[in-house]
Amino acid sequence: MASSDPNKRPRPGPWPPAPESAAMPPTSWAKKTGFRPKFSGETNASDSGQIGIQQQQSTRRRESDPNLDLEAGRVRPRQEKVNGETTGEKDKPPVRKRRDSDGGGGSSGGGGGVAKSTNGQAVGTTATAEPAAVATTAAAAQQPSRRVSRNEEVVDVLPQVVDDDGFMSRHSHMKYELRDTPGLVPIGLYGFQHYLSILGSLILIPLVIVPAMGGNYEDTSNVVSTVLLVSGVTTLLHTSFGSRLPLIQGASFVYLAPALAIINSPEFLALKGNKFKHIMKELQGALIISSAFQAILGYSGLMSVLVRLINPVVVAPTVAAVGLSFYSYGFPQIGTCLEIGAMQILLVILFSLYLRKISVLGHRVFLIYAVPLGLAITWSVAFLLTAVGVYSYKGCDVNAPVLNIISDHCRENIPKMKHCRVDALHALGSAPWFRFPYPLQWGMPVFHWKMALVMCVVSIISSVDSIGSYHASSLLVASRPPTPGVLSRGIGLEGLCSLLAGLWGTGTGSATLTENVHTIAVTKMGSRRAIELGACVLIVLSLIGKVGGFIASIPDVIVAGLLCFMWTMLTALGLSNLRYSEAGSSRNIIIVGLSLFLSLSIPAYFQQYGITQKSNLQVPSYFQPYVVASHGPIRTNFGALNYVLNTLLSLHMVIAFLVAVVLDNTVPGSRQERGVYVWSDPETAKREPAVAKDYGLPFRVGKLFRWVKWVGL
Repeated sequence: MASSDPNKRPRPGPWPPAPESAAMPPTSWAKKTGFRPKFSGETNASDSGQIGIQQQQSTRRRESDPNLDLEAGRVRPRQEKVNGETTGEKDKPPVRKRRDSDGGGGSSGGGGGVAKSTNGQAVGTTATAEPAAVATTAAAAQQPSRRVSRNEEVVDVLPQVVDDDGFMSRHSHMKYELRDTPGLVPIGLYGFQHYLSILGSLILIPLVIVPAMGGNYEDTSNVVSTVLLVSGVTTLLHTSFGSRLPLIQGASFVYLAPALAIINSPEFLALKGNKFKHIMKELQGALIISSAFQAILGYSGLMSVLVRLINPVVVAPTVAAVGLSFYSYGFPQIGTCLEIGAMQILLVILFSLYLRKISVLGHRVFLIYAVPLGLAITWSVAFLLTAVGVYSYKGCDVNAPVLNIISDHCRENIPKMKHCRVDALHALGSAPWFRFPYPLQWGMPVFHWKMALVMCVVSIISSVDSIGSYHASSLLVASRPPTPGVLSRGIGLEGLCSLLAGLWGTGTGSATLTENVHTIAVTKMGSRRAIELGACVLIVLSLIGKVGGFIASIPDVIVAGLLCFMWTMLTALGLSNLRYSEAGSSRNIIIVGLSLFLSLSIPAYFQQYGITQKSNLQVPSYFQPYVVASHGPIRTNFGALNYVLNTLLSLHMVIAFLVAVVLDNTVPGSRQERGVYVWSDPETAKREPAVAKDYGLPFRVGKLFRWVKWVGL
C-alpha cells in the first residue's frame, strides 16, 4: 500500500534502476582512522586500476538519491523524528571488525549478519530486512556486513580490498598471517621464496661500495658474507624484540649515498694502494656513533615526539628521493655494456609487468621472482658470450694500464672487456670454503665527528623510512597499527642493529628494507616464523665463503641493471604513502612537488659548484655527485663544518625531508587532508588480547618494561 506521507514517498530515479553494488569496504588506513573521502578528485584509490563500474554506479546513485551513504555505497535508512528525537529503522551500535585469533578470520564476515564486541557478546545486527523482503532472508544473510555510517565512530576496521600485486590485501587472501605457524615445510618454502624475491636489496650494496673503496674480489666476497650474517642476526632481533612485524633488516639504500660521500672524501682521494680497510674503518666509526644516536632516539621516547611531525606527505617524497638520487649511477653504468645491461632491465620489466599474472602451480612465479630470474638469465648469457670468445680481442690485455695501451683497436674494446666479461673463477678461487665474519675484522674503527654527524642526520631519514614500512606492513599482517611504544621500540632496536653492522663492518647501516612491504603483498607471506627461518638460513650461508665469492662475481653492469629496478621500486613505494592522505589536495600536490623538485635541484647546485673540466679526473663520472665536500659553495673558516654542510645539502633525501616536514607542519590543513597517523591508544593492549599477542615481547620480557611506557605496548 502506497504511503500518503510525502516524506516517505520514493523519489523518482533513473530507469532502469542501476543494480546496487556491494558495500565498498575501507580501502586505506586513513579511512580506518576516521578518513572520509571526498568524491571530488581528492580521494585516494588504494587499489590501482579498480576505480571502475562500482564507483560509476555509486556516483550515479549519489546524484539521484541524497540519502546515499557515500562511504558505505548504499542508501541510508530514512530517519524519522519521534517525540523530538531522531531514530532510524533500528538503533544499532557501531560494528567492530577485527581479527582476534591466532590464525583464523575475524568477525567481519557477513555469514551470520551479527556483529560481536570484543568480549564476544552480540551487540546488534548488521542489517535489517524490509517487511516485504522477509522471504529473502537467507539470501540477505550472505551479503557483506554494512559499513558504519558517517556519523558513527570508525574503529577497528581492517582493509578488505585486494589488488593483484598491490599493498592493500584482504586477510583471507594472505596465505599466512603474523602469528601463523602452519608447519616447517610450508614456512621453509614460503620463507625461502620471500628472501629470494628480495635478493637484490640484500646483496647489491656491497657490490657498489667495495669497488669504490678500492677493494678486490676477496674484499667484496668477505663484505657480502658479513652483510648476510648481520642481516640474519638483526632480522631475528627485530622480529623478537623490535616491532615484531615480518620485516627483513639489511643494508639500507638510505645509507648508500652518505657512504659514497665519505668514501669520496678529499682526504681519501690521495691514498695509494689498497685503501679499502682504511676507508672501511672510517665508515665503521661513523656508523657506531650514528647507531648509538638512533638507539637513544628510540628508547628514550623522543621518536614518539618526532613522529608527530612525520605524516604521509613527509614520508612519500623523502623515501622517493632516496631512489631518485642514484640516477647518475644507473644507466651511465649500464651504458658501459649496453647489450647486457639493457637485457637485464627488459627482462625484469617483462617478468614483473607483462607476465605478472601467469601462475605456475598456483604461484605467480614471474612476479615473485622477477629479480632473481632476470639476474640468472642475463648472467648466463654473459657467461656464454664470454666463453665463446665474443669479448676476447687479440693482442689486448684487460689488466694493462691505460697509459701503456698503444693500439686504437685495444683502446676501443678494452672497456667492453672490463664490463661485459664474466670471470667467475677468479672470485670463486679467492674465496675460502668456510669463513666466520667476526667483529672488528677490518681493524679498530676510526672516529671523526664530521662523518659521524652526517650519519646521525641520515639515521633520522632511515627512521622515517622505517615508520612508513611499519605502517604499510601492519595493514597486511597485524590486527592493529603499532602503538607509540612499539614504534619507539622498533626504531631503538634498529639503532642497535646498525651498531652491530658498524662493529662487523658492512659499510652501511642496517634498517628495514622498504621493498619488503611489496614482497609481503605479492607473496602473501606474513608469518613471522617464515622470516625468522629465512634469517637462520642467511646466517648459515654467510659461513660458506664460496657463496660470497659467487655473488661477488656478478658483473658491474648487471648490478647496475638490477639497481635501476630496485631504486624504481623504492621510489614508487615512497610515493604510494600518499594514499593515506588526500592525494588530490592542491596543498599536498604543491608540497610533494616542491619537495621532489628541490631535492633534485638544490643538490645539483652543490654538486656542480666549482666543478671544472680538469677537476676530479680520478673519480668516475657516476661518483662525481659524491665529491662535493671538496668543492661545495659553503666555505667558512671551519673545515669540518664545511664538510658537514656541503655533504648534507648535496644529499637528495635530506633536502626532501627538510622541505616536506617544514611545509607540512606549517601550511594549514586538516588532519584528514594531511593523512595524520592516528596510532593506537596505548591502553588498547590491555583491552584487546590480540594486540598483545601481535606486538608483545616474548619470554615475558615485556614485564620488565612496564614502567617504561614509551617502549611498551
